[in-house]
Amino acid sequence: MKHLLDQGYGGKLKLIYIDPPFFTKASYDAVLKVGGENIKHPAYDDKWQRGLYWYLRELTARLIIMKELLADDGLIWLHLDWHAVHYAKIIMDEIFGESRFVNEIIWTYKSGGSSKKRFARKHDNILVYSKTGTYDLQPLEEKSYNRQFKPYRFKGVKEYKDDVGWYTMVNMKDVWTIDMVGRTSAERTGYATQKPELLIERIVDCCTSEGDICADFFCGSGTLPAVAARRGRRFIGCDVGSLAVESTVARLSNQKSGFRVFGTQAGHEAGVSASLEAEFKIDYDDILSSDKRLLKIELLSAREKRLSSAIDEKSKDTIRKSAKADPLAVVEAWSVDYDYDGQVHRPTAVFLRNRGRIESACEKIVDGRDRVVHIKVVDIMGNVTYYEGGKQNG
Repeated sequence: MKHLLDQGYGGKLKLIYIDPPFFTKASYDAVLKVGGENIKHPAYDDKWQRGLYWYLRELTARLIIMKELLADDGLIWLHLDWHAVHYAKIIMDEIFGESRFVNEIIWTYKSGGSSKKRFARKHDNILVYSKTGTYDLQPLEEKSYNRQFKPYRFKGVKEYKDDVGWYTMVNMKDVWTIDMVGRTSAERTGYATQKPELLIERIVDCCTSEGDICADFFCGSGTLPAVAARRGRRFIGCDVGSLAVESTVARLSNQKSGFRVFGTQAGHEAGVSASLEAEFKIDYDDILSSDKRLLKIELLSAREKRLSSAIDEKSKDTIRKSAKADPLAVVEAWSVDYDYDGQVHRPTAVFLRNRGRIESACEKIVDGRDRVVHIKVVDIMGNVTYYEGGKQNG
């Protein structure tokens, strides 16, 4: 976020939506598929061993920068639940001002689990604040049914009828009933705590217009970037987790959205060898009657050199067995930059796993000059590894 300020984005973001850790003192897994089997992989840790003070301190520091990034007519939406929302409300009042409080949206949903010691907790809280007293918000409308499902017959009141009965359109209330992302939902990515697109669509639609910049600095599975792109908004998505970043990249690629990825070049920690080892075949074939050549690349195999200790033994066994049966089982995506400049990976060929299958070869006609081929491989856990090779000599 500090980088965005340095790049001149201060006061440019029309919408900031953040869905940070909730201080649940729990860890969350993503459900991933390998070889047709489900495995669990850690998505993020929300345990906060140093306590509530450090959680609120980290949140506050980020909110202060977000205020600088927010446009004067923009809105910030902070998505939490009962664990810490009451503390966050006080912090938001301090940073943005009590008079800048706009709404508390209650998102209520159905989910499993209940307790005999309390009422079932089936809602989240979304705090909405403005930066100034002037902000853009166009309340959405919802159906309001006549209690007897008969026409009102009031002059000047437009009435409609559907399978339920007669209704009028009224401004939407601050309690939103939207289903969570189901196990069989088409939008499901498997990422823990994924938010439904309908929820984010309402937020984007009510306070932004085409071309506005929307940002999510805890983007997780990438719901806000995906929705913003489809709605014709510009977007910024950030996350510290490689699984979250690669889930977002895959999601945007699948819907053919235009985007660029900025971040560290290495797909693993500096000084630590990559966990993924891939084997490629790179060949050049001469083209008759031409000074051009056919560059052919084939991904032969990929294997995990080591598996995180956070993965349970059952999932590890599944990964190993799948890799033996299919040499590309652990590959979620790969891409090729046919003319790497030594700085930025700019792929012109991108391959994503689709319905359990992934393309393993590509080719391109290139000129005869020297070039470096740069290949990015992403495994099912979101780990990224880069390869340089295929330098053509003469």
